[in-house]
Amino acid sequence: MKILLVEDEAKLAAAVRKILVRQGYSVDVAGDGPDALAFAAAYIYDLILLDLLLPGLDGYGVIRELRGRNVQTPILVLTAKDDVEDKIRGLDLGADDYLTKPFDAGELLARIRALLRREPSEPRVFLTAADLVLDPQLRSVTRGGGAVPLTAREFGLLEFMLRRKNRVLSRDTIIEHVWDSSFDSLPSIVDVYIRYLRKKIDDGRSPKLIRTVRGMGYMIRDDENA
Repeated sequence: MKILLVEDEAKLAAAVRKILVRQGYSVDVAGDGPDALAFAAAYIYDLILLDLLLPGLDGYGVIRELRGRNVQTPILVLTAKDDVEDKIRGLDLGADDYLTKPFDAGELLARIRALLRREPSEPRVFLTAADLVLDPQLRSVTRGGGAVPLTAREFGLLEFMLRRKNRVLSRDTIIEHVWDSSFDSLPSIVDVYIRYLRKKIDDGRSPKLIRTVRGMGYMIRDDENA
């Protein structure tokens, strides 16, 4: 999952980013309103964490501009402004939730999970392929009913591929969505993590779910739904 964090306080931004990265999220950080709009135009995000008191363009202006562009990415406002009127204004402009500073890391992560799992008609979503089941809410994976322990990065990669199963994903596409924009390693890092995942979810099991499409990339193939 890819998150845009918009926060002008460098220390707070670094602390929040560290919390999110440890949970397997890919995080880009913007320090002002114009940068936030530029990031949102360049990348597709699953969630935006937005401070209101920003230089250049405040959070209200960012929300107004994004919704005016028909960007429907969920927005969680993080701010020291706790007046009811401020909350109402932000929500009316199109924010999805509101968390007042200072906040507890556990509550932040819970609110993020709640926003990421929202579906119009299905509040609880499980991602599956054959007998593999990933629960985004509990951040757990099983195959054939047995638990599969994954690192945060492995979980992020598997979740991204399951959300796009039966589609070929290039290495560049995977890096763009699973790693953040500051990542400057070689695309071969994707091959390394694919090997990690294969060892944990495919070795000794049938069918093999992770497929290599020569010259193009990788995919999770679910033959029953292909």
